[in-house]
Amino acid sequence: MTQTALPGLVTPPKLPKGTLRIVPLGGLGEIGRNMAVFEIDGKLLIVDCGVLFPEETQPGVDLILPDFSYIENRLEDVVGVVLTHGHEDHIGAVPYLLRLKADIPLIGSQLTLALVEAKLQEHRIKPYTLTVTEGQVEQFGPFECEFVAVNHSIPDALAVFIRTDGGTVLHTGDFKMDQLPLDGRITDLRHFARLGEEGVDLFMADSTNADVPGFTTAEKEIGPTLDRLFGQAKKRIIVASFSSHVHRVQQVLDAAAKHGRKVAFVGRSMVRNMAIAAKLGYLEVPDGILVDIKNIDNMPDDRVVLMSTGSQGEPMAALSRMANGDHRVIVGKGDTVILASSLIPGNENAVFRIINGLLKLGADVIHKGTAKVHVSGHAAAGELLYCYNILEPLNAMPVHGETRHLIANGNIALESGVPSDGIILSDNGTVIDLKDHVANIVGQVEVGFVYVDGSSVGEITDADLKDRRVLGDEGFISVITVISRTTGKIVSGPEIHARGVAEDDSVFDEIIPKINAALEEAVLNHTDHTNHQLQQVVRRIIGTWVNRKLRRRPMIIPVVLEA
Repeated sequence: MTQTALPGLVTPPKLPKGTLRIVPLGGLGEIGRNMAVFEIDGKLLIVDCGVLFPEETQPGVDLILPDFSYIENRLEDVVGVVLTHGHEDHIGAVPYLLRLKADIPLIGSQLTLALVEAKLQEHRIKPYTLTVTEGQVEQFGPFECEFVAVNHSIPDALAVFIRTDGGTVLHTGDFKMDQLPLDGRITDLRHFARLGEEGVDLFMADSTNADVPGFTTAEKEIGPTLDRLFGQAKKRIIVASFSSHVHRVQQVLDAAAKHGRKVAFVGRSMVRNMAIAAKLGYLEVPDGILVDIKNIDNMPDDRVVLMSTGSQGEPMAALSRMANGDHRVIVGKGDTVILASSLIPGNENAVFRIINGLLKLGADVIHKGTAKVHVSGHAAAGELLYCYNILEPLNAMPVHGETRHLIANGNIALESGVPSDGIILSDNGTVIDLKDHVANIVGQVEVGFVYVDGSSVGEITDADLKDRRVLGDEGFISVITVISRTTGKIVSGPEIHARGVAEDDSVFDEIIPKINAALEEAVLNHTDHTNHQLQQVVRRIIGTWVNRKLRRRPMIIPVVLEA
């Protein structure tokens, strides 16, 4: 029977010597926040440390971090952080981890570490790094790590094979099996086969596309679509993509060069990341094709391409601001906007708002639903099945995906011959021990959401977000009343002020006598009353009335003063 996460918190036993413990702190049941902690003989190894981007139900939140509380008192035991690739959902939380201990070693490929270092520079942190390449083997305390080339939607991605006295683990990071990648760097299945011959005790595989049949389309198939769209466009072209999608940007540059257009990068992260990629040789920039965005107003519209951030509807990103008319780039009739990315679950409404906003401005909007302008960076079911058959792992623990993706990955493992009791469907915080080729769930530790809100980290709670949602959806009502300390009579008020509830505060006139009567009765019957008790009386009276009369549930802030 498949092992599933334990209900509730179950304190894991003390870790026996020679046993490998794995605790995912993020990335399970969600797309983002990827982080897993490996422990053996008193030492910790971390694989990935990413962020999750907020949904509409989390107003005001900038980023969501993994919960570091499981390791924050053991940072001296961390021998390193292996970063599988340079996407935000795998590296974005590194600055917040290094704020706790700045000299934790970071291990990754050249491009991955370059992107991390640029991010850390903004936080004024100079990291200790080790650059590794495919085939390289490094020892970090009790962990021997061997790195394997994998193909993804960003160059230089790596899987990591971890050897310990407790067993072996292959963690894929994010990957797919594009057989004709733009950079010629395929997922190294020969390397996978050698590891399979050695023996993989636990396979931790990317689950994002596990519920998609077949094989992921090759990145190069986007090129002809871009070529056709660029040839048809009569005015400016705006392409929105992830700011780290080097391969996608490469195809935009190639199409622009073919059609005699110049390209301007739009968005701070796009400018920064593409400068890094070009400097390191991962992005081939045709001579003279790049122009500064400040100069595009002086160029003919049919000679301009803008490569922009904001493909996920992020409110402060360039494309959102263009759609809202709040950007120096004014989108107009006849412009072509290409959304060259997928929809991350939870972002659909934000993206559709941008599409509608751009259409209202007269632009032609192209997205993956109308043309082949995006292919996924994640292995589909057919690719995962190949990997299971090549590796023949003894145990499987799907990672990186929502619950439906994890379950689909688990089913593929079962079909390939992994024993059902060796398939682990876990949650963030599930504790798995590996020893003598057997993996078992042994406990569950508490992991929560850590919200970044402006300059504050972890100070915003779920209760605060609930208050924000109520304020945004239902409005608020304040009620201020002054009563006499000696007579218990109303001296002033109640003054009722509302925002987002009714057009005119006069609608509350009929409830004021009821509030007065309830307060005076409470004071008369309870001589030892407190202000809090009186405020609760006001909240109950007006809350019941507003719900019945206006069909609303606003936030109610009663204030009762004694004079």
